[in-house]
Amino acid sequence: MNKFGTRTGVQPVKSIDGVSVKSLIENYGSPVFVLSEKQIRKNYRAAYRAFSTRYPKVQFAWSYKTNYLNAVCQIFHQEGSWAEVVSGFEYRKALGNGVPGNKIIFNGPGKSINDLQLAIEHDSLIHIDHFDELNLLLTLSKNLVNKPRVAIRINMDTGVYPLWDRFGFNYENGEAWSAVTKITGSGSLQLVGLHCHIGTYMLSADAYGIAANKLAELAVRCQTELNHKIEYLDLGGGFPSTNTLKGAYLPGNDTVPTIDDFAEVITSALLNFGFANDNLPLLILESGRVLIDDAGYLLGTVIANKRLANGKGAIIVDFGVNILFTSFWYEHKVSPAQDFVAHSENMVIYGPLCMNIDVIRESINLPALNPGDQVVVHKVGAYNMTQWMQFITLRPAVVLIDEKLRTHLIRQNETLEYTAEPELVPAHLTNTK
Repeated sequence: MNKFGTRTGVQPVKSIDGVSVKSLIENYGSPVFVLSEKQIRKNYRAAYRAFSTRYPKVQFAWSYKTNYLNAVCQIFHQEGSWAEVVSGFEYRKALGNGVPGNKIIFNGPGKSINDLQLAIEHDSLIHIDHFDELNLLLTLSKNLVNKPRVAIRINMDTGVYPLWDRFGFNYENGEAWSAVTKITGSGSLQLVGLHCHIGTYMLSADAYGIAANKLAELAVRCQTELNHKIEYLDLGGGFPSTNTLKGAYLPGNDTVPTIDDFAEVITSALLNFGFANDNLPLLILESGRVLIDDAGYLLGTVIANKRLANGKGAIIVDFGVNILFTSFWYEHKVSPAQDFVAHSENMVIYGPLCMNIDVIRESINLPALNPGDQVVVHKVGAYNMTQWMQFITLRPAVVLIDEKLRTHLIRQNETLEYTAEPELVPAHLTNTK
């Protein structure tokens, strides 16, 4: 500590996977999202190894809503992952990516008649969310030769509150069992699986042990009381990345359970439940965030410096919350992309939008940054490229760095013509002076 402030612990990040930040911005513009194929594959293989070395029958299904850029999805499908989708839009993207229908899991409460008919036609796994959907499926399948394959989503008390009881059938009040008996007694549908997704960014591995036990109990009950075998148990997703949540006392790297922690709890619960070795159900995981968050970066440029009314420093960058949606949830790590002076100052990082909530970081220690300096935002691979908005500014390009350190444009930056294409102007408004 001296009269200039404290010495910074920040390190410059001048390259990503060996490709310089400066060259990426020069070639693709600022801001720009960058994804590391090497890191994506590393994450997937580590997660698959964590489960498959503990349990003999494991299948991952890539969560499309996390990041449904086709190039990203294809990486996961090359690695052996199925597709997990929650809308007709995502379902059709999966088909377009060449995923066989029988390797698509269709979740979500908002499936239309056309969506369900398409899923039935392609023999997909339809996870039923509510009784109205169940009744609709019974109607659609009444005269079919091949029975649609279905599962039910189950919500339950796992000791984490508030309960995620908006989706699926409740376990404790008997609603899930009512759905099971209605399906198995219909003669029109094949009940092949049981599914739960107990929350998001879950920090309790033990909660998954409770969920696995309750799904297993229901599967055994189906076998003993209905003489009906459940083929798979789907534990959903919700595993966190190592981002730091807003308001957290400690950084995510120090508090978040590892993928091995989750794998140990889930597989131990299933292996110890009492299934015969030749009768173990397939274990399906629908992981998203944990597999891609740390593979994504957002590169941007400093526009200006400001000094706020209370004397606190601030910088304005060329990307806002419209494209970095997760800045509402996380205290994202932000690194300068060039050398800097040795001392830091606590400051605010604002985006360029004309709205007061456009705050990337409310408080962060950084060295002095000047207009034209470049910054790197870390761990932005999950949800930003599906929840971003075209608002005030155009959405930027997305670049993939492959395992041979080659760069690929996988989504072009938006243009004014692109945003105006769906618009129609009535004739009486076209003649203006």
